[in-house]
Amino acid sequence: MLSIGGYEWGWDNARALIGIVLIYGLCWLLSEKRKLFPWRVVVGATAMQFVFALILFGIPFIKETLLKANAIVDGLQNATRAGTSFVFGYVGDNLAADQLMGGSPPPLFFFQILPIVIVVAALSAILWHWRILQWITNGFAYVFRRGMGLGGATSLAVSANVFMGMTEAPVLIRPYIKGMTRSELLIMMTAGFATIAGSVLVVYGSFLEGKMDNPLPQLLAASIIAAPAAVGVALAMIPETTPSTERMKQPDFNYASTMDAFSRGASDGLQIVFNIATMLIAALALLWLVNAGLGALPHVGGEALSIERILGWVFAPVMYMIGVPMDEAAQSGSLMGVKTVLTEFVAFLQLSELPQDAMDPRTRIITAHAICGFANFGSMGILIGGLTIVEPARRDDFLALAWRTLLAGTLATCLSGAVVGALPYQLFVGG
Repeated sequence: MLSIGGYEWGWDNARALIGIVLIYGLCWLLSEKRKLFPWRVVVGATAMQFVFALILFGIPFIKETLLKANAIVDGLQNATRAGTSFVFGYVGDNLAADQLMGGSPPPLFFFQILPIVIVVAALSAILWHWRILQWITNGFAYVFRRGMGLGGATSLAVSANVFMGMTEAPVLIRPYIKGMTRSELLIMMTAGFATIAGSVLVVYGSFLEGKMDNPLPQLLAASIIAAPAAVGVALAMIPETTPSTERMKQPDFNYASTMDAFSRGASDGLQIVFNIATMLIAALALLWLVNAGLGALPHVGGEALSIERILGWVFAPVMYMIGVPMDEAAQSGSLMGVKTVLTEFVAFLQLSELPQDAMDPRTRIITAHAICGFANFGSMGILIGGLTIVEPARRDDFLALAWRTLLAGTLATCLSGAVVGALPYQLFVGG
């Protein structure tokens, strides 16, 4: 273990660097054109990930500003509570549960947690109309365009996915999807799977409050760090052959007015809430049924079989190679598997329910980065359906790229976790 300037660096960190190489090695094996492997893009994407991480957490002023984002969760929760308490009465502010159960019962999930999605969706739409979010998104798009040679439409889709959902971001480039190459389509779809919409990002941050150091800044950083990885992985699997000059297009998207942004944002948020609630009911019910069936089988290692244990064994090698210690790889891999088979929502719920002493703080951060994405089976249908509505003519291409997108999105979030695993843990905490 090396100690430099208060930062400790050892084998777990070095192993994460090896993991990055192995992940891109897998991409090369699965590439459609191995001889055209984009070395410069892959090296540039990896360098950009480390630069993003070091800028966000290594520059004191930026880190202090980022860490203040934790206060955003409290502010949005209080703002949401003002609306839910009016609409739902005492159910909206937990008074009913408090009176019946006494003490401090957990908040009512549907009435007090999920409505944050509606508030954030409406706020994001307004910020986009006021060009605040556009300015930030275009800034990231410029970095991707100049640093990785992406076309204007593709770079905007990638950067927009950092803040918006996987089906909302493509709307910004609707006129250009019809003429996109297969490589560009895979980049756009992978970016959607490798990042998290701002509306649910706040919910996940509230889940992990008190369970992990600086949860909201960590998850926001995870979405930013994973974006270059999405480009690198996608182009490693399907190298681009079309000259960049033929792909430089700059689209635009606007709401008609602030009220239009507010109403459409709130409506979109409501659809997301019902979709989340529906998926959670079905996913958790399916999880219970599968575990009930597995529990009837003979015990393995003195414990009943469960889908979490099986997925933990499957994903343990992956989590070990991105920096998780061997004795925690199965538990971390279990969450990665749950995220892939069910949804990241269930994985974040399970991560938030782990006792403090059940997982090392460093492992929690790596795991949170690795599960911070929409790459799961359920999202495949949502993504294909949303993109088909946006551009029906490319439906066959969307379907053909679906499974490759699932793998690419998963590998991109693992690369985000590997970057965190490769850097000293002390860099990401404090404040």
